[in-house]
Amino acid sequence: MAHAKAGDHVKVHYTGRLSDGTVFDSSRDREPLEFTLGIGEVIPGFEQAVLGMEPGETKTVTIPAEEAYGPRREDMIIEVSRDQVAPGLQLAIGQQLQLRLQDGRVIPVVVADLSEETVTIDANHPLAGEDLTFEIELVAIA
Repeated sequence: MAHAKAGDHVKVHYTGRLSDGTVFDSSRDREPLEFTLGIGEVIPGFEQAVLGMEPGETKTVTIPAEEAYGPRREDMIIEVSRDQVAPGLQLAIGQQLQLRLQDGRVIPVVVADLSEETVTIDANHPLAGEDLTFEIELVAIA
């Protein structure tokens, strides 16, 4: 039977859990995740876990934060003046916004704190700093 290798297009089902067992995502109620191994379409630790698997094989792996979404970075939390936010925009802590960078790219951010004069936004990925456990089933190698 074939083993998944770099360059293969694969289909996997997965369930991702945080350290406390909370499920943060699963493909079990939808189509399998499809990606090509070796080109960085998924987090490095997930890709590494799929390499060498055979169709029908399942495994459970814990991926440290450094091989997932990286550590939480304090430099990704910034405070901006309220006048830098679109006028009339109603803000709430936990609200997701999009920040347009000078080069035109758009990144998702979360409102972390509010005051009368400032808005604190967090550009860290929501799973940054988390070790993630995945149950992975290789469905097919295409």
